[in-house]
Parts: sequence; C-alpha cells; structure tokens
Amino acid sequence: MPSSPHDRLGRRVAYHRSVARLTQQQLADAADIHVGTLRKIEQGRRRAGDAIVESIAVALQVDPALLTTDRERAGSRIKAAIPALSAAIASYDVPNDGPVRPLPLLRGAVAEAVTWRLAAQYVRITQQLPELLGELFRALQTAQGQHRPDVARLVASACRSADAVAYKFGAYDLSARFIEVMRWAAPQAEDDILDATIAYVRAETFFAARAHESGLRALETAIDASAVPDGPPAIAARGALHMRAAVIAGRAQDADAANTHLAAARQLADQVPEASYSGTAFGPSSVRVHEVSVAVSSGKVQVQRALEVARGWTPPPELPAERRSGFYIELARAQLWSGLPDDAFESLQVARRIAPQHTRDHAWVREDAATLRRLKRGDAGSLTSFAEWCHAT
Repeated sequence: MPSSPHDRLGRRVAYHRSVARLTQQQLADAADIHVGTLRKIEQGRRRAGDAIVESIAVALQVDPALLTTDRERAGSRIKAAIPALSAAIASYDVPNDGPVRPLPLLRGAVAEAVTWRLAAQYVRITQQLPELLGELFRALQTAQGQHRPDVARLVASACRSADAVAYKFGAYDLSARFIEVMRWAAPQAEDDILDATIAYVRAETFFAARAHESGLRALETAIDASAVPDGPPAIAARGALHMRAAVIAGRAQDADAANTHLAAARQLADQVPEASYSGTAFGPSSVRVHEVSVAVSSGKVQVQRALEVARGWTPPPELPAERRSGFYIELARAQLWSGLPDDAFESLQVARRIAPQHTRDHAWVREDAATLRRLKRGDAGSLTSFAEWCHAT
C-alpha cells in the first residue's frame, strides 16, 4: 500500500531532525510549534500547512522542498495564484451573483486577511482572497444606508492584502489595479484616514516605476490633505505618510526632505503607542526601522548611519513579521556594503526565520545572497543552502 503524503512528510522531517541532532522538543521550540503537533506530523497523523512546513524547514536550516517534494514551493504557488487574483478584481463594479455573509462575518474574514499580510503569510492570502473579494464586491453593490461605508472600508482593506502579494511578487500592473479599486472604494467609505492609508499604499506604484520625485510629491500632497491628527488613528495615519515619504526621498537622493519627514514621523510616533493602525504599523519602533531604510535607500554614502541606528537594537516582537524581516534585510545590505559579510549573512538568516515567504522572494535578498556566495566561495554549507533556497544566482 503506497504511503500517504502525510507519511512521507513525517519521515522526511524525522530524518532531517536526526541529521541535525535535535530532539522533538528542541525542533518544536525552534519552529515555534507544539511538540505534540510535531510528533503527529512525524507519525503521519497530521497534515502540515504551508506555514508549519516553512517554520520547520527554517528551524532545520533546509529548503522546504527537501521536506516535501510533492508540494510546490510557496513562491511558485503564489505566482500561480496571481491570475485568480486578477480575475477576482476584473469585475469589481459588476460582480457575479453569489452568496454574501453577514457584515460581522465579513469583518472577521477581512481582519484575518490583514493579519496574514502583516505576518507575510502570502500563500494564505492567495488561497482565500479571490473568493472573499468577489463576495465583498457583491456586498458593496447591495449595501444600503449606514452599512455601505463599512463595506467600502472592508473592500479597500481586502484589496490592500491582495495588493501586498501582487507587489511583492512583481505583478506591478495588477498591484496598480488593486490600488485603483481602493481609490474607487474610498469615497464610498467616507473616511479621511482611509484616504491617507491609500495614499501610503499608492506610493508602491512610484517605487515600482522608480519615479521617486513624483512619489515624494504625491505623498507630500497626501500629508497636506490628511486628517487633523487629533487622535491615535489620525496621528498614525499622518505619521505613516511621513515615514514613507522619508524613504522615497532617500531614493530620490533628497537628504533634506528625508530628514524633515523622519523628524515629523518621530515627533508623531512619540504621541502614540506602537501598534497597527488601520492596517499599518506605526510608533517609535516603526520609525526606527524606517531610519535604517532611509539610510540604505540613500545608498552607500549613508551606510554608517544605518549601522549606527541599528547598533544594539532589535525590532520588538510586537512589530509585524513583515516589518521586522524587512529591517534585517536592509541591515544586511548595509553590513555587506560595510565589508561585514558574516554579519550580513546572519541578518539574512534572522529575516528568514521571522518571515520566510517575505524573505525568499525579496529582490535584495537574492542579490545579496549571490554576492555573499561569490565572496565566500569556500563556504559550501549553510551559505550555499541559503542561496539555493532564495534562488540567488
């Protein structure tokens, strides 16, 4: 009788665990899963989802494909799902007939998608968002009275989660379409803070086109039009715009504008606790992460500034996984530019542990892993494995 996929996965996990000389408890702790869950996986009595397989693979320092060759790599699965996202948005204003759940259930589904986005769980987004988007478009078409703004906000939030996948995986035209649908939904939401959030997301189109000066102007216009910062949500919305403006100013080589926006973001961050506001993390730690980003965006001339900001500090666990991994990816680039290849590789490994899906398909990770591999040709161990994992050439 042929073995099941669960059996094959379990045997591979057990084998690589033994090679790594780890107990089940040690591997479970490293993968941040319950030891009982790991035991059932190894015994073939439990299916392991993508997130668990990724976590186990990272803890074992092996490619997930070594654990389950009958499973496509997460990146390949995400790219294969892009057409479904494109199809879901094609009929946003003339949705197909179908069921619509009550508003509380839709809120819960969208909140879950936001959680996946912040945690860089892109596979889950591609699995659930096409159907959810269609349902939300139907809900908005039929929403009446006071419910219509609520549904419009949910549409914009769900589109933002889908856009995160499109943008991160290079589908920039699709990303721009999602942003346009967000802008279409915004007037129906009657929410000034949502307008600021969409302006924040829209900056992606300028990054993708390398139109940094235009992006900076668009963000500064959005800052001027943003809601008066009279409470934490409005403060965070304006502060997030300043953070993003600082980064794009760095890319535009406008140091004065970058410093001005960083200072404004820092001042606003001191007024609110670190948290996720309207789906965007903001607070003192987020601003510090962006200080590193601005320095790296400015090129090698600011590399020492990036190292100074990061020295002796680590992003707190309450920051979203995507933002924490991004910090280490950018720190790695600064370390590589500073002639610290070992430190750079360590930072890339930390980013991988925090958010594997975000790290593996990040362009800078591939570039820097390839550079590290060339610099350290004699290292045929973990560096080679990492470079192969992220498809560095």
